Amino acid sequence: MFDGYDSCSEDTSSSSSSEESEEEVAPLPSNLPIIKNNGQVYTYPDGKSGMATCEMCGMVGVRDAFYSKTKRFCSVSCSRSYSSNSKKASILARLQGKPPTKKAKVLQKQPLVAKLAAYAQYQATLQNQAKTKAAVSMEGFSWGNYINSNSFIAAPVTCFKHAPMGTCWGDISENVRVEVPNTDCSLPTKVFWIAGIVKLAGYNALLRYEGFENDSGLDFWCNICGSDIHPVGWCAASGKPLVPPRTIQHKYTNWKAFLVKRLTGAKTLPPDFSQKVSESMQYPFKPCMRVEVVDKRHLCRTRVAVVESVIGGRLRLVYEESEDRTDDFWCHMHSPLIHHIGWSRSIGHRFKRSDITKKQDGHFDTPPHLFAKVKEVDQTGEWFKEGMKLEAIDPLNLSTICVATIRKVLADGFLMIGIDGSEAADGSDWFCYHATSPSIFPVGFCEINMIELTPPRGYTKLPFKWFDYLRETGSIAAPVKLFNKDVPNHGFRVGMKLEAVDLMEPRLICVATVTRIIHRLLRIHFDGWEEEYDQWVDCESPDLYPVGWCQLTGYQLQPPASQSSRESQSGSSKQKKKAKSQQYKGHKKMTTLQLKEELIDGEDYNFLQGASDQESNGSANFYIKQEP
Repeated sequence: MFDGYDSCSEDTSSSSSSEESEEEVAPLPSNLPIIKNNGQVYTYPDGKSGMATCEMCGMVGVRDAFYSKTKRFCSVSCSRSYSSNSKKASILARLQGKPPTKKAKVLQKQPLVAKLAAYAQYQATLQNQAKTKAAVSMEGFSWGNYINSNSFIAAPVTCFKHAPMGTCWGDISENVRVEVPNTDCSLPTKVFWIAGIVKLAGYNALLRYEGFENDSGLDFWCNICGSDIHPVGWCAASGKPLVPPRTIQHKYTNWKAFLVKRLTGAKTLPPDFSQKVSESMQYPFKPCMRVEVVDKRHLCRTRVAVVESVIGGRLRLVYEESEDRTDDFWCHMHSPLIHHIGWSRSIGHRFKRSDITKKQDGHFDTPPHLFAKVKEVDQTGEWFKEGMKLEAIDPLNLSTICVATIRKVLADGFLMIGIDGSEAADGSDWFCYHATSPSIFPVGFCEINMIELTPPRGYTKLPFKWFDYLRETGSIAAPVKLFNKDVPNHGFRVGMKLEAVDLMEPRLICVATVTRIIHRLLRIHFDGWEEEYDQWVDCESPDLYPVGWCQLTGYQLQPPASQSSRESQSGSSKQKKKAKSQQYKGHKKMTTLQLKEELIDGEDYNFLQGASDQESNGSANFYIKQEP
């Protein structure tokens, strides 16, 4: 394990100007590689070994640390590159974003970097992020400082199965050792040293160089999936020198013995960690793929859109009829809002026919198997029927759970649902949820879980009581047994920090906090904003990400809003509210009159599915407190 470190000419026992720590290394999870002392340990260059210059990249370093017997190259890669006389060019795909209309100020100079699959491309992207990091820090936000100064806790990566490394994070935890660049060094070349994880926050880790013991003076935050983070032993295999930080060089005269004592039995990253990171950031969706996606201005229907770019699994979709390619919609590739071409026709969903009669050159339909699968349901027995009542998250105001009605039963378990008291007569504001969706609930769910239920607009008999409302409207409640009751062991806790999509402005990803947990339902609060902007989100939503996701993928993170920015943007939002159309953008719902005026006649196609429309009569099954 230690065979590649810069060699020490003497093999003496450990001595120090200050006594070495006798503290035992805390036990760590067992499935990470264990560092074994099975070879010679290398230490920092002492000026006696001589220097050499790489004939490929020009790097100057300690001669004994160079690759091959002739010591002509600093690493295996340089040797191979020299022999083949070729270097791979990095490919960066940039997306030009638009300034947001709300939330915190966005740095327009920092591009959004599209992640590509190859590892070389991945490394090039991280290098580009490092170059633009200074621009971000000028805004004053740093996840590390934000967490340290407030003693926050971040949701672990394992909570996000759709995120890179979400399913193969393993037991990466505190005290795991890694090899990182040594920034406390006066040498002209890039050198490394070993550091231990002091604290984890999503992808970000607070690291402390070995030898500093309890001194946190040079602790630093970094993204553990970054290209400069390596398992112990990487320097040995790559011919890179390990050099102790200048601040502590005087502490030990025999760094070899120190490393043996500190590292033997400790845990490090798996040797294929960087490969796993690269593989987990390969996405099957590609630009020019065609999909069906919800029409953001009329939720009752879908439209054809084309994938413009892919960033970290998130898709920028441009509606096919948009000539200037500015009419777009952001969502994750696993979002329930996108489907394969022909989906609407197959289930009887409303669809807006495109004016484009044939596919544009290079555009092609996305293979159906790439889309998120929904759970199969049996609609032959007792099933949802038109007119049944339930509770549902309002897609136009995600901070509320409302009284709702099933307006149409489609094929394959899909339902068209309307919010009571605010529906358009023509159904133009209905929206589609699957029967297993975690965004619909049985009657009485809010009361049992002490959540405020939003009554129908104009309903004056308050406080709202389901028993009275069902009797007044002559309605029945949807049977409780038809709803999704699965609650995964998601791992979220109240107070955890994360990065979350603002689903009212789905191109924005913001600093956020979990403020409430009801079974699998999470209340997401956007730091710096009022509670009225909170959103109810499922624990497995692909719109939630670990701390550090934006940095890893090159997406731009919206920091917590200051009071001045909230006031100015809230004011402009109120002035423009009347001019907004019904869409997944903006905080408040549109009125029924506006919806009617916005909908253009003749654009919608309703694909009927025979007997998919169910009768509305049935036995009452109340999920409420019975009253006399």
